[in-house]
Amino acid sequence: MAHPNEELTRRGLDAFSKGDLSALDDLFDENIVWHVGGRSPLSGDYRGRQEVYGFFGKTMELSGGSFRLDVHDVLANDDHVVVLSTAHAERGGKTLDNNGIQVLHVADGKVVESWLHPADQYETDDFWS
Repeated sequence: MAHPNEELTRRGLDAFSKGDLSALDDLFDENIVWHVGGRSPLSGDYRGRQEVYGFFGKTMELSGGSFRLDVHDVLANDDHVVVLSTAHAERGGKTLDNNGIQVLHVADGKVVESWLHPADQYETDDFWS
């Protein structure tokens, strides 16, 4: 049986892949903080659901809707979740295929904070810039 935070995260990843932001309202704390490292136009800290959803929208806009995650595994305990995945996207003749790790902090059954860690930050920054 999977840990409840693994199930929560897998539901969130499924909702993201379908563009179902209303389903994410049930999974994300209203004051969620989403950290995106690097030096691209997408880098920064997004605070609150609406800013996070805006980040998702900008990601899809810049990639012409091609952005997707292939999830390799989800590891969870009572406080944290780690997602191992590969990000794929295309834009302007460039292709992104970058492994990454996402770390989520979960409290009271909701994601309260997220950190994105691509394996190759330079590739990611170049792709989105």
